Amino acid sequence: MTKKAEPTQIEKDATILVVDDNEQNLELLVAYLEDLGCNIVPAKDGISALDIIKESVPDLVLLDVMMPKMSGFEVCRRIKTNPATKSLPVIMVTALNELGDIERAIESGTDDFLSKPVNKWELITRVKTMLKLKHLTDELERTLAYLNEVEKQSK
Repeated sequence: MTKKAEPTQIEKDATILVVDDNEQNLELLVAYLEDLGCNIVPAKDGISALDIIKESVPDLVLLDVMMPKMSGFEVCRRIKTNPATKSLPVIMVTALNELGDIERAIESGTDDFLSKPVNKWELITRVKTMLKLKHLTDELERTLAYLNEVEKQSK
């Protein structure tokens, strides 16, 4: 029996937006992520997801591709073309596995993708990796802003 790893502080502090129009898929993804100890915000469609992001930008988005009203491709494109959210990591979750669909996901700006049915351990590993990457990127941006400010003050 494998021992469950304790969540890191990065994971505990994280907010993950999970978007899927299928209630069972949404519940399953949320259940899989509970071990991370992070704040999980569910959304049932792309429009709701964009509204949630507008209110409070999460640390990561898990995004279903095939949804009514607005596809995951369009949601991802809007996230990535908005200067306020362009660095928000997006993992697309899809049952599609045609090469054209993968190309479309990449063109829309996704950072990674998972195929359905989702494997819990693959999901957890990719989410942890994306959260670490987001944390490091945020720290780098803060450091660069600080160095910029120091440079301005020294002139």
